Amino acid sequence: MSDAATGKAPLLSVQNLSVNYGAIKALKRANLDVFNGEIVAVIGANGAGKTTLMNAIVGDVPRAEGIILLEGARLPAKSYQVVAAGVSISPEGRKVFAPLTVHENLEMGAFPIKDRNEVKKLREKIYNLFPRLRERMTQYAGTLSGGEQQMLAIGRALMARPRVLLLDEPSLGLAPIIISEIFKELTKINSELGMTMLIVEQNARKALQLSHRAYVLQTGEITMSGNSKELLRNPEIEAAYLGGKKKK
Repeated sequence: MSDAATGKAPLLSVQNLSVNYGAIKALKRANLDVFNGEIVAVIGANGAGKTTLMNAIVGDVPRAEGIILLEGARLPAKSYQVVAAGVSISPEGRKVFAPLTVHENLEMGAFPIKDRNEVKKLREKIYNLFPRLRERMTQYAGTLSGGEQQMLAIGRALMARPRVLLLDEPSLGLAPIIISEIFKELTKINSELGMTMLIVEQNARKALQLSHRAYVLQTGEITMSGNSKELLRNPEIEAAYLGGKKKK
């Protein structure tokens, strides 16, 4: 599929992706595209299949059907190969390496990069993005606040120098003021670094405000997609995900 406006092919393309957990069809022939420089959101209720989608893209769960393309080439099935190919993830629940320092966590994220000078430059870039991480570079990750751990998870994912950054529920468990800070940084990463992002997020309003385009996932199926600003004004989206009331 290409962008009708520009004629360009998507940077990341998910085509007819299905995932099964035994007899449960967690994802049913899902299709979505992410174009270079975009932030694309996937919104939906708990249990809709958002995290399953992300895990399938990065190779953490088997794909029952479908293909995933990065710049037109099939994305590998193994998670470490996916990162090396150019897709990295800030996972749900952050999953930082608690016994390691901030510095060591960032080093772990750079495993595909062999040039040590490049790793040093990438780390400095992360510290500039998140000055709080610089202040805590020798602190154990497990002792950081939730917001600081989220910054570290994003920074660690960026250390792999991805073509596409995946963000799985970045607002989960954080206070509203910290959520606003994290989303402000994501906007900066997109605009200043040109980073392409795919974000799944239960906070639909924040996700739609952040993103350029969005998809709606319901019980494993993509049911709607479009411009994020337009979806914010959609009565169905308002009623289902933004706390509004259905019009009678």
